[in-house]
Amino acid sequence: MKKVVSYIAMVLAVAEIVLILVSWLLSATVGDDVRSLLSSEGIRFFFGGFVNMLLSPLLVWIVLLSMAYGCLCSSGMLSMFNDQMGYRQRQTLFILVVVLLVYVVIVLALSVSPHAVLLSATGRLWPSAFSRALIPIIAFGIILLSTVYGLVSRHFLSLADVCQSLSGGIAISAPLLLLYVLFMQLFSSLRFAFSF
Repeated sequence: MKKVVSYIAMVLAVAEIVLILVSWLLSATVGDDVRSLLSSEGIRFFFGGFVNMLLSPLLVWIVLLSMAYGCLCSSGMLSMFNDQMGYRQRQTLFILVVVLLVYVVIVLALSVSPHAVLLSATGRLWPSAFSRALIPIIAFGIILLSTVYGLVSRHFLSLADVCQSLSGGIAISAPLLLLYVLFMQLFSSLRFAFSF
């Protein structure tokens, strides 16, 4: 996996360098149709707009889903049905089902009932605040259930264990964050150079 990520990162970095050179050559030969990334405008775009290039819901989704994945793996919830269920496991499963039902009822109350807060102005689910928050709702649900399971089953002994599992998920997805930064930079540079 590390080799694949490093090869993809290298390809994206080389593509960015090639794009910089090609945009410079094409702007010199073609003219106004292509903007050079080596011009003063291109350099200002590259440095001044770097943060804006990276801002997108996708970045937030990657971070939230990474945290949810880390919590899910660390809580032991994935191995819940592997072993024979004793009294403690059945009790933990019952608590988990109750928490899930309460969470689903809260989400449904906020999104499905008439005049719900997460509906659009026309009363629809798509597009609405609910549809824009679907990934965070799913990620928070996974984090909530994993945390409850981890605490009840004693996989998490303290709040520090929960925080460690959340940050551990981000550490696992760090290669994805690197690829995201390189890809968004390349995509933004393409849009700048060719004005699309």
